[in-house]
Amino acid sequence: MSTFGADLALALRLADAADAITLSRFRARDLRVERKPDRTPVTDADVAVEDAVRDLLAAQRPDDAILGEERGGSAGPGRTWVLDPIDGTKNFLRGVPVWGTLVALVVDGQPQVGLCSAPALGRRWWAAAGEGAWTSDPLAEPRKISVSGVSDLADAYLTTTDLGAWTEYHSREAYLRLADACWESRAFGDFWSHCLVAEGVMDVAAEAIVNPWDVAFAQILVTEAGGRFTDLTGTPDYAAGSALSTNGVLHEEALRLLAR
Repeated sequence: MSTFGADLALALRLADAADAITLSRFRARDLRVERKPDRTPVTDADVAVEDAVRDLLAAQRPDDAILGEERGGSAGPGRTWVLDPIDGTKNFLRGVPVWGTLVALVVDGQPQVGLCSAPALGRRWWAAAGEGAWTSDPLAEPRKISVSGVSDLADAYLTTTDLGAWTEYHSREAYLRLADACWESRAFGDFWSHCLVAEGVMDVAAEAIVNPWDVAFAQILVTEAGGRFTDLTGTPDYAAGSALSTNGVLHEEALRLLAR
């Protein structure tokens, strides 16, 4: 077993517990929705998942810190579990099946284990340092994944989350420069964009605004798949506030076009 093999096994158990809650509340007629101070929605399922995962971590890793979207915390030195109980809450509450639970283990500021479970899609993606990146789906055994070999943006498939976020947080013009340089662009959004880059389906995923819990898993997943993950300035830091995942070959050109 690798250095983080036991932690990855625990992350998979955490995902099992999360999936049992989220699937039971997905499309539930009595789903309760509130607004947080930043006007983003939170459901009773978001809170229930984070509480359940925190309870399991308290029992299994009592000395580790926890940073979660709903209950807060901080990622200091040492070991920190970074949690997003439901990434894609807007999809979840509208009945769109593209949402997932995100779990990452960060050690001294560097993600070492990352997992995304998207049970309504029947998909999971995970990675641990030195162990590569993997995925599973209902039709096949778990398989190792890698980024694409596309070497020219003119042949590249680009994805983001929301065009409006570029206007508010970075530059709409910069994103459109990148989109115009690529073969096709889509808005698959949130966690899925980075997972699709890791498995070689998409070539570039860019987000103007992210939180640490949105992309801690993506940094280790994409890099273990052979790609590159940074913020929009080229800094490899999941907590920097923006995100760019690529197959590596296209990264510098994408950064150049996204510069303000």
